[in-house]
Amino acid sequence: MKAKQLYFVLIAALVLLGVGFIGVAYGANKLMNNQANQLAKLRADSDVLDSQQVTLAKNKQDIVKYGNLNTIAETVVPQDKDQAEAVREIVNLASQSGISKLSSITFPASSLGTTASSGKKQDLTQLTPVKGMSGVYELPITVSQTAGDDVPYSQLTTFLAKLEQNRRTAQVSSITVQPKDGKVAFTLVINEYIKP
Repeated sequence: MKAKQLYFVLIAALVLLGVGFIGVAYGANKLMNNQANQLAKLRADSDVLDSQQVTLAKNKQDIVKYGNLNTIAETVVPQDKDQAEAVREIVNLASQSGISKLSSITFPASSLGTTASSGKKQDLTQLTPVKGMSGVYELPITVSQTAGDDVPYSQLTTFLAKLEQNRRTAQVSSITVQPKDGKVAFTLVINEYIKP
């Protein structure tokens, strides 16, 4: 081999070596980018899993902490719409407040016994679902004390306080008061909450 041929062979080898080096560098860079993307994805997944583990641990603590709340709710919120019991309690509270007799206690119209089906279960007639609380229903009860059977205002306020402390009649949603000669006639709409 002559010097000139050796020179061209070495130049060709050097060019091939340079192209090979550039190719290896390009391939290595692409591989490193892929690995970096996979690592970033795995870190994000790991962060999500860590967050979910923290949330799960907190939820488990809350379940233990508030476990008795469901039992308490079942004892506080009536499971039936026993109207006779509701009337009995309202009359007793009125009597304890010094109101000897109420003019009327009425409930919404019932669809029991009708042939047309409204899609409601039969034991849920007269009830309205409470928004945001699944499985809890309300039953409005109207209590009236008409003119002629007027009561002192202090007895009305005592009666209202007792109604709102009662587990069956927990909320007075509207009050209409008609004063006359230092006494009042009133109409109340009371919501009874039921979780059948």
